[in-house]
Amino acid sequence: MASSERSALLTYRLCGGSAEEERGRERGRAAAAPRKLPTFLGVVVPTLLSMFSVVLFLRLGFVVGHAGLYQALAMFAVAYFIIGMTVLSVCAIATNGALDAGGAYYMISRALGPEFGGSIGIMFFLANVCGSALYVLGLVEAVVDSFGIPPGQEAGSGVHVLPQSYWYELLYGTVLLALCLLVCLVGASIYAKATFLIFLIVAAVLGTILVSFFATRPLKVPIRLPNVNGTETDNGFFTGFSLETLRDNLGGRYEVDYTTGQMMSFSSVFAVMFNGCTGIMAGSNMSGDLKRPSYSIPRGTISAVLFTYLVYNVLAFLMCATCNRILLQKDYGFLRDISIFPPLVTVGIYAATLSAAMSNLIGASRILYALARDDLFGRALSLAKKTSASGNPVMAVILSWLMVQVVLFSGKLNTIASVVTIFFLLVYATVNLACLALEWASAPNFRPTFRYFTWHTCLLGIAGCCVMMFLISPVSASASLGFLLLLLLALHYLSPSSTWGYISQALIFHQVRKYLLMLDVRKDHVKFWRPQMLLMVQNPRGSARLIDFVNDLKKSGLYVLGHVELQDLDMLPSDPLQPQQDSWLSLVDKLNVKAFVSLTLASSVRHGVRQLLFTSGLGGMRPNTLVLGFYDDEAPQDGLARHPAFTSTREEVPLGFPPLRAPTTPKLLSAREYVGIVADALKMLRNVLLARQLESLDKAWELRRAASPPPTIHVWPVNLLRPDSARYADTCSLFLLQMACVLNMARAWRRARLRLFLCVEAGTMPHAQEEKLRQLLKDLRIQAQIQLVPWDSITHLHWQTCQRPPGGPEEEEEGEGVVNFPSNTTQVSDEYVCAANKLVLEQSPAPAVRFLYLPRPPADTSLYPLYLHQLELLTRGLGPTVLVHGVSAVTSTQL
Repeated sequence: MASSERSALLTYRLCGGSAEEERGRERGRAAAAPRKLPTFLGVVVPTLLSMFSVVLFLRLGFVVGHAGLYQALAMFAVAYFIIGMTVLSVCAIATNGALDAGGAYYMISRALGPEFGGSIGIMFFLANVCGSALYVLGLVEAVVDSFGIPPGQEAGSGVHVLPQSYWYELLYGTVLLALCLLVCLVGASIYAKATFLIFLIVAAVLGTILVSFFATRPLKVPIRLPNVNGTETDNGFFTGFSLETLRDNLGGRYEVDYTTGQMMSFSSVFAVMFNGCTGIMAGSNMSGDLKRPSYSIPRGTISAVLFTYLVYNVLAFLMCATCNRILLQKDYGFLRDISIFPPLVTVGIYAATLSAAMSNLIGASRILYALARDDLFGRALSLAKKTSASGNPVMAVILSWLMVQVVLFSGKLNTIASVVTIFFLLVYATVNLACLALEWASAPNFRPTFRYFTWHTCLLGIAGCCVMMFLISPVSASASLGFLLLLLLALHYLSPSSTWGYISQALIFHQVRKYLLMLDVRKDHVKFWRPQMLLMVQNPRGSARLIDFVNDLKKSGLYVLGHVELQDLDMLPSDPLQPQQDSWLSLVDKLNVKAFVSLTLASSVRHGVRQLLFTSGLGGMRPNTLVLGFYDDEAPQDGLARHPAFTSTREEVPLGFPPLRAPTTPKLLSAREYVGIVADALKMLRNVLLARQLESLDKAWELRRAASPPPTIHVWPVNLLRPDSARYADTCSLFLLQMACVLNMARAWRRARLRLFLCVEAGTMPHAQEEKLRQLLKDLRIQAQIQLVPWDSITHLHWQTCQRPPGGPEEEEEGEGVVNFPSNTTQVSDEYVCAANKLVLEQSPAPAVRFLYLPRPPADTSLYPLYLHQLELLTRGLGPTVLVHGVSAVTSTQL
């Protein structure tokens, strides 16, 4: 089997780029760092460290003190329900393909495409930036609490030597952030190696805190609070296990936060608490370093989430049972005051918050680097691509550091907590959306090894995230969604195309297939008829304006560009049409037409057109109208190079179409075969349009010229080649009227006016005929000007050259259904046809386009050349002209 046949299947990765890129990354990972991390060190430890930080040590008492035990437990249940649904989605996506740098951004972009991926990547970057600032501010708060000069005192004593004010705390945060920057620039690998040591410290502190609740005796904790007049002293109490304390802490009692001066509520407290639930993707980001990613990520992430949920609930109960509300609400560092070994708690707080701040800073830089590497934002992020010799994205780290420094100006942890929470909720909602879209698309290659999820869990996760976003802060949530939509639109129109695969294409396919099955051709009704075009194109270089014109005629119907390649597949090594497909699709994009492309191989053009008429379309969407260029001896002109879509840009025409046929080169199609195609289409009950000199139609000039009157569309709904049958209400005439009306309804042609020509003879009551036609137009809701055209002199030429008088036996037998079968073609003289041509040509002013009645080809195939000759004489010199023959009823006067 050829390698090309194997490659599509063997190199498939849901979350990957091109095959070569993926193989290059695999080689790079294998050479740099072999997979060696087990589940505990690679997933559980990073996830626990990301979730046990500021909230656990500095804000859990704040949550319980304001919300009470019942509401705190409800908050934990809601938060962990949201992240639980998200964890299921993360596990599903992570076990369906290898992940690269960028975490959630990489996951979403490769699942949903560059628009969603890039916009969510920016949101996730901002979430990590704000998260890093939040942890730095938490660390500053802990440092000031330990070493700051008490409020109201000018000089400190002992270890309390650090001044307290907004600018001093900003300075402390800047210094600590600079320390994080130094580690990220110089020792990112050192931080990774020290992760387990930090985890041991945090675990030891957590164990000490749990023991302290049982070992520490009741005590009074003095609390110094800042006040307008200096300081205010209050006392909090650690009562030990007390039923009275537990009862007092069961219900909620929201008060003013002493650090920000703002009144707390359920939503504001939940916003702070939820920051302790972020970080669930820390294990997924380590997939490249895990021994068994598909095994470790689900088990490690779920284990870490369940463990943190248990710890938060146990600690909340212990705090409610042992600490009074004043201590919980007004002393964020009370765990150090009640600990059996306070210095260890202090070290644990510092280690956990500093680790979380560095983790978020590193995460933000990696997301920024991944965004820059994917070139979604062009030159805007080009600086972030620069790396050190060891591959560390130093510029991305510096840019992330600058963003965190800006966020530090907010000053207080609780101030930015809601923003961080909304950003993370938005990212989690999109992860659930990615998994939901993959599940609903039903793609065969979406088969994750983790199966404990359904579309219901994804939908619940999305709903939970969205509801909590608006409960926390409707303004911030709306602003975040608005910013996300702006990024989506900008990336949709400005970002280059990618090879990642677009989930939108899979979803569209899924829905289109479903609705095509519902489109029952047995329920078709003339009221809802619309033209569905198959335009045959030999070489697009000579048909650019015709393609554009038919696009205006389709009226939201199916439009297919057909092409027949005259080759024999038995004599070829492979299909020659596949390399041409991209050129045709690029042509469709460049001309901005809503068309499909259908190419076929055949031994003759006629056989190829038959194939396309039989096979083009699907279900109820099949071409009902065949459009052909006119068969004449005019030399083809390269209209593609002169088309505005190409002349308006500096690019040369990059499409791989061959040059046009030279005037001396024989045609691929004979006159007899051309008329045979028309006859075949009519036998297959397809309407036929023959377009002549449409390449000379300058639509932009015709429709935008300032001259008055506006451009016109001339309509001749009478069979000029059969003057003895001048009827205006047969199927073909009504179809011709419909097509002219459809063109006039197109946005570009609405300024044009329809002019309908009524051919009359002396003694036939022309005004009665005009009134009858006007009533018909009124019933059909077609607005057109009717112009009477006497043609006695023209019909006189016809009767002079007839071989027998009209109404003879043979003609009576033929009847209406066999127009021109077979004798009428031979009875019409060239002199008559030229006179009819002159009659059409004399009607002024000259129109933008003319619609003429196309007679049915004769039954005798030997008369095909004569039939074509008559059509050529009839349309000679008329300019843009469309010959129309309809076989199906397309107009309705009913509601």
